[in-house]
Amino acid sequence: MGGAGKILKKGLGEMGLNSGGGNINWFPGHMAAATRAINARLKLADLVIEVRDSRIPLSSANQDLQPRLSTKLRVIALNKKDLANPNIMHLLELVELKLKEKIAKEPTLIVMVVGVPNVGKSALINCIHQVASSRFPAQEKKKRAKVGPLPGVTQDIAGFKIALRPSIYVLDTPGVLVPTIPDIETGLKLALTGSVKDSVVGEERIAQYLLAVLNTRRTPFHWRNVHDNNSKSPQNGTDDKHDYNLKDLLPKRRILPVASNVHYVEGVAKEVQCALYSSLSEFKGDLEDENELEILIEQQFEELQKALKISNKATEARMMVSKKFLTLFRAGKLGPFILDDVPL
Repeated sequence: MGGAGKILKKGLGEMGLNSGGGNINWFPGHMAAATRAINARLKLADLVIEVRDSRIPLSSANQDLQPRLSTKLRVIALNKKDLANPNIMHLLELVELKLKEKIAKEPTLIVMVVGVPNVGKSALINCIHQVASSRFPAQEKKKRAKVGPLPGVTQDIAGFKIALRPSIYVLDTPGVLVPTIPDIETGLKLALTGSVKDSVVGEERIAQYLLAVLNTRRTPFHWRNVHDNNSKSPQNGTDDKHDYNLKDLLPKRRILPVASNVHYVEGVAKEVQCALYSSLSEFKGDLEDENELEILIEQQFEELQKALKISNKATEARMMVSKKFLTLFRAGKLGPFILDDVPL
């Protein structure tokens, strides 16, 4: 277990994620009911699309479902990277390939989409709808799946028709986790990527974990050019007051950020990257020592508060820092990341 794991074991062990949730109810009743419903309907599915988060391709697999999924025709789709039409076209072609023999024999086929919460199942289905409507003419009017930035938007199993001849239905299922998360770090990865609600784990804990990961991987050193360029520029555009909220970066229907606000957020992200680069560059301790890593993270919270321009008088300054920092990460403004140790 590296530095990030050590600080989690020391400072975040009270979460109880490795002992069935402890005093934190992260496995609500609807999730248990959804798991039973998914298992009951799996036997009806001709193909299963298992959606995983590309940032945590291993941690975002529901291990309790794997024995059942391994017996079905299955496609594993890594989401949260790029949902452009070419990828969806490739996915549809792969689905057709998997179902080639059954398409010739069965008049109706069922494709089930499964995955942990907030991994992008409903958004994926909506993209499939758009492409399928152009590929299969004379479609009936189709419902759209509900999409939201928080886990738990889909809480029941819904069927959507995506093709007429042959009739192909897609079943959108609620995101479900395992009743027992195997270790603290897996739980924190799921929380960091939004599969577990922030209120369940705590924004400060999640932000602390993200800082531990960035530091032990020396990621801020990759932002040296951002720091150098920012230092040369006397005005970086983040001093002006804006009423733009970082939450607006999260997915919303029919609402696009104004260009000036996007530039402002880009400037905020650069300030954050510069603050983390400077603090890590000046750090003389041992990142593998959990006590020294904790000291660094405390210093970085102070630097982030300055970079994000949060007043010292704010009663919940640390919480505000955590929320804005996590929003920048989840919106991809700090760059792409793979949090799992994926074998090459």
